[in-house]
Amino acid sequence: MDREFPFDQDEFQWRDGERTILFGGGGLAAAADTVADRGWGEYELLSTARALAEAPDALAGGAAAVHVVPGGAVPAISAELLERVAQPNLVALGGGRVIDTAKAIGSVRGGRVCAIPTTLSGAPMTTIHRLPEGAQAAGLIRPALVIADPVEMTGQPEERMRASAMNALAHGSDSLWTPLAHPVSRQAGLAGTGLIASALDQPRAERDRAALAIGALLCAFALDSALFALHHVICQTLVRVLEIPHAETNATILPRVLEAMRGRAPAEIAALAASLGTDPAGIGPRVDGLGGGRRRLADLGADSGRLEDALDAIQERGELKMTPDSPDRDELRRILEAAW
Repeated sequence: MDREFPFDQDEFQWRDGERTILFGGGGLAAAADTVADRGWGEYELLSTARALAEAPDALAGGAAAVHVVPGGAVPAISAELLERVAQPNLVALGGGRVIDTAKAIGSVRGGRVCAIPTTLSGAPMTTIHRLPEGAQAAGLIRPALVIADPVEMTGQPEERMRASAMNALAHGSDSLWTPLAHPVSRQAGLAGTGLIASALDQPRAERDRAALAIGALLCAFALDSALFALHHVICQTLVRVLEIPHAETNATILPRVLEAMRGRAPAEIAALAASLGTDPAGIGPRVDGLGGGRRRLADLGADSGRLEDALDAIQERGELKMTPDSPDRDELRRILEAAW
């Protein structure tokens, strides 16, 4: 499947309200200069030890302080860091956890966030994030500046990168059938899922990494506009309750949810299947293949003894109603048991 854009532009500036996305190779190498040129002034840097080790010295050197973001849940992490962060301007270098932590702190402090993603996470593009434990904010925020370097966004080892790509594909797919979906969000989501599938079909050495990264940005843009439904309700809850990895959980659950949506949103599933180069009946196996093969929750360390706890938490989520004919507990159990 070839990229279906009528142009080939692997470097561009996307202005979207208060946000600017700078897309292109070399973005991380030039990030310190870009932040300065964009009037960021003093900033504090949030990242991980691994990302910092691979980043240019100038990015950390130009920061008023550098904070290493540990593993764990964003509300707890951001609450801990909130007391140590002094500047309102934050630069977040890393995956979704790092960027969401910066967004959580920025929303409380009334500051700005610059996101430099190192995965295909949707966090750079959305206002979807949690707040620090015990804190309040006037509203949620999205990054005001995104430095999207496709080499950095797609540089993970193949298995982990495919899991991250399935997380991105889930953003585009889940946004298709919410009550807030509209022609623009659907077109963005379908264009994004098509680009992701096209790129993943290519051998890694020949992969169009720009297409893969643009696909992830488009899918996250669609999610930010139309919000999410069944898939994200399940996955966000499983990650929190079962303490299992985020991207891999998305890759595990997505094929099962898409199969469950075939009768609920047939027109949207048909359009999604076409964007992935398959038909509705083959959508589950197709997504399994794109994700690197069939995955199971047990392989992620999920404790089957906590299934009922997870079901309780899923059913408590009001966002479940964003799904057409939202499933009852028995159907939710069948979806999860099939994924175990």
